This record gives sequence, C-alpha cells and structure tokens, in this order.
Amino acid sequence: MAAKKNAKKARKIFVLDTSVILYDHNAIHCFDEHDVVLPISVLEELDEFKKGHDSKNYEAREFIRTLDKITEGKDFTNWIPLNGENTGAIKVIMDTSRSGLDAERILGRKMDHRIINAALNIREEAPDRPTILVTKDINLRLKAKALDLASEDYLTGKVKDVDSLFRGKATVENFNATTLGRLYEKKSLDIDEVISENPDFSPFPNSFYILKSDNSSGLAFYNVANQTLDHVEKRSVYGIKPRNAEQAFAIHAVLNPDIKLVSLTGVAGTGKTLIALAASLEQRRDFKQVYLARPIVPLSNRDLGYLPGDAKEKINPYMQPLWDNLKLIKNTFSDRDKEYKQLDEMVEKEKIVITPLAYIRGRSLANIIFIVDESQNLTPHEVKTIITRAGDGAKFIFTGDVKQIDSPYLDEQSNGLSYLVDRVKGHDMYAHITLEKGERSALANLANDLL
Repeated sequence: MAAKKNAKKARKIFVLDTSVILYDHNAIHCFDEHDVVLPISVLEELDEFKKGHDSKNYEAREFIRTLDKITEGKDFTNWIPLNGENTGAIKVIMDTSRSGLDAERILGRKMDHRIINAALNIREEAPDRPTILVTKDINLRLKAKALDLASEDYLTGKVKDVDSLFRGKATVENFNATTLGRLYEKKSLDIDEVISENPDFSPFPNSFYILKSDNSSGLAFYNVANQTLDHVEKRSVYGIKPRNAEQAFAIHAVLNPDIKLVSLTGVAGTGKTLIALAASLEQRRDFKQVYLARPIVPLSNRDLGYLPGDAKEKINPYMQPLWDNLKLIKNTFSDRDKEYKQLDEMVEKEKIVITPLAYIRGRSLANIIFIVDESQNLTPHEVKTIITRAGDGAKFIFTGDVKQIDSPYLDEQSNGLSYLVDRVKGHDMYAHITLEKGERSALANLANDLL
C-alpha cells in the first residue's frame, strides 16, 4: 500500500519533442513540479528552424535564447532547476539506444525514432519514475505506444470540449411581445427592465439573440458594458447585405466601436472573411488602414522554398482568396460608382493592405483594423502575440474554421482560434459569432454537410 502511495507521488519525467517547442517556446515551464528532458536531436532540429520569418522560426529562436539563459554556467548533462529548488528540473540527454529496445533498428533511421530512443534511455535510468514522451505529432505518439512507451499530447492551451465552445448567439422562445415592441421602438433597453419582464431570460455578456414572441421576432445584443439589450438591424456594409441573422450579428460586432476584438468562426461559404472585410471598409474613415492577413501553411506542409518562382510568386496563391473577397465586394458596384474606384485607390495608397501574416512582425498596429484570416492555423501563443501588439485605436478580427486545419501539429482543441474563443468569452471588449448557414450555393452547402 505504501509503495503505491509513493508511486503516485513520484515526480514524472516528460521528454519533449521538437513539435512541442515549435508550438510553445515556453513549454518547459508548464510541467509544474515534474522534470523535463530534451533529447539532443531536438536541439539539432531547432537549429534548422532558427532562420526564417515564420512563427516556427520565432519559436525556435526564443526557445534557444531561453535555454541558453537557464543553462549559463551549468552542466547541462545534469538536472538544472527551472524555477527554483522546489520545482521541476531540465537536462539534455543522448539519443542512442542503450537498452535492448532500439526504435531506429525497429522503425528505421529517422530523427523521430532517435527521440523515442532518448525517452527509452531516460526510462531505463529512472525505472521508478513515470517517463512520458510529449509530442504534437500524432504518428510519433502512436509509434511510442507501439514500443510500450507512454506518450501524450501537449495539453497547455488546449480547449477541453470543442463541441460546447462558446457560439456567441442563442434563440429565445416565448419572449415578451411588449418588451420586443419597445426594443424595436427605442433601439435599446435597460437589461434589468428586460429581465424583470422576461424572468427566464438569462443573457451572457456580449452575446447575440434571436428573440421570438408569439407573432414577431427580432435580433438583439446584450451590451454588457452599458448593461443594455440593443436592437440589431440587418444593415448593409460597403455593398454587402447580410443574408441571415448570423451575418447581421457579425456586422454589428465589427461595427461596434466599443468592441476591440472579434472572432468569426464557421465552415467555408458562411461569409466570415467577406463580412469582416466589408464591415471594416465601412469604417475606412475611422481607421488609418485595413490590414487583411493570413498565415501561409502549404497543404503539403513543405517549406515555400520548394515552390518555383520568386518570393512574390510563391506567396500569391495563398493570398488569392483574400483578393477574391475584395474583388467580390468591388463587383457589387458598377464601374461608374465612386466606391468601385475608391477600392482601387485604397489598395494603391495602401489604405488596404493584403499580406502574409509573417510580414507584419514588428510593425506598429495602432489605429488600424486588422483581419486575421484562417486563424485556426495559428497557435495560442501566436494569437496572443498578435493581439499584444495592439496600439491605440486598433481593432482585431480573427476568422476561421476550427474544423479545417492545415497545420500538422494543431487540431480543433489546440489551435489559437479555439483558444481565443474559449478564454476571452464574456469580456466587455470582445464579441464572437459562429456562422453556420452557408450562403455560397446549394452545391457548396451539400459538400459542407455531407462530404
């Protein structure tokens, strides 16, 4: 019995894979009192990632600097405390097999298999302590388990239940018809007054509602900062008309000057990026620039250097969907309309800037609207880094589909967009809408629903 109790209290040893570091350069500080091991192969791989402008290059450089500071003047082959004597420690270990089990011999000569060998080595050194390989690479986890080595995903920044993720909207049945009538008339009602007349109505901060009475319905927003229920109108923005309640909610959120951070999620064809861009252009006089950016994630997950052409030719295919949205807005006007010509002028004068996300690193982000498209391909740390660059008067809009992820080490639970929605919901400067109704075509909706 005592042995079992001691086993439960045994400090674990977590062996980190390169994918964990590239996801979060602060990962070594996220294991509480447990110890962290870095295989020498991980340092070799990080050396290859340190050059470049992508987020993974930044993560690699920051981690190398952090590690250099921690290990300064110390023997890295012995345990080095991470945050003081009572917390976990870190060390680097070799990755050649010293036991009868050799992952490289069984699975082939590959860096991933050397990392497995490193974990097997440390497990042999400390047989009385649980040893766990931590990696964002699903296949590596499966290989480790096939060799009877405990393995798990890196859980920091992971949303527990994506299916119950905040949607930002709800439908309220049997809403008081008199209250609804006054909302249409006055446009805004004190929330206490609304609740007193609708005792079952329990609004969540900065959420949108479809209110239904016996013979009428309306759209509303609970403005937590003002403690009011505000009427939401279906208004057009820069030639784009909302086709459903969700799009009207999204437009309201982007246009609201008190909301500085907006997220719009939904499958392809729901109008996320188009609505974000059109509503941002509607506010062109209130902001210095409109930035529209997206991370570049090749579908093959190979570096852009493999692609033919110069830097611009490599990047253009990834930026084309953003230009397509701008063209769609432009085509809602005739070539005689002033708005048609304004769009060309705004692009020429860089009032509208369409760019890869990596290209804005270090720029001042004051008095701009910043739309980050495909943000489900960002890590939580990347999303945080972008938002913390916000200067005075900046507004950020993150769009994406958390079920359509191209990055190999992210999933529905661990991507930055899911993390943002889960962590910031309820804040008075933030609003979110999940768009569910596709508006492209019946065929596109069929593909989203059935394929």
